[in-house]
Amino acid sequence: MPVTDSSRSDADAGGVRPSRLDPAVAARLRRTPDGLVAAVVRQHDTGEVLMVAWMDDEALHRTLTTGRATYWSRSRQEYWVKGATSGHHQYVRSVALDCDGDALLVSVDQVGAACHTGHRTCFFTDLPVSGAGSER
Repeated sequence: MPVTDSSRSDADAGGVRPSRLDPAVAARLRRTPDGLVAAVVRQHDTGEVLMVAWMDDEALHRTLTTGRATYWSRSRQEYWVKGATSGHHQYVRSVALDCDGDALLVSVDQVGAACHTGHRTCFFTDLPVSGAGSER
């Protein structure tokens, strides 16, 4: 069952919700208007890209302090810990912030499938590339 948090309040004018995230880390984030930062998730030892999800300040705080990948579900409007319902857990090895502060790289030890479809990765559909430079 997803982890929910009824204490979540509407975003203030800056899109930042109340959180226990270290203020020095929070100050470096560049969020979407709804207070979110993209989280690109990869397998820590192979670099395989597994999925993309969204975090707000509190989800990032929970991820950093529990070692379990925690995200904000835009569709359900609640926090979810990866694997809480599926058993396909993500144990966090490291988190890096990109140069612009608008994306996180979350390196995990993935147990089971990362994708909700049951695939190892969400990136299993290759698209044809025919533009200039595709021959290299």
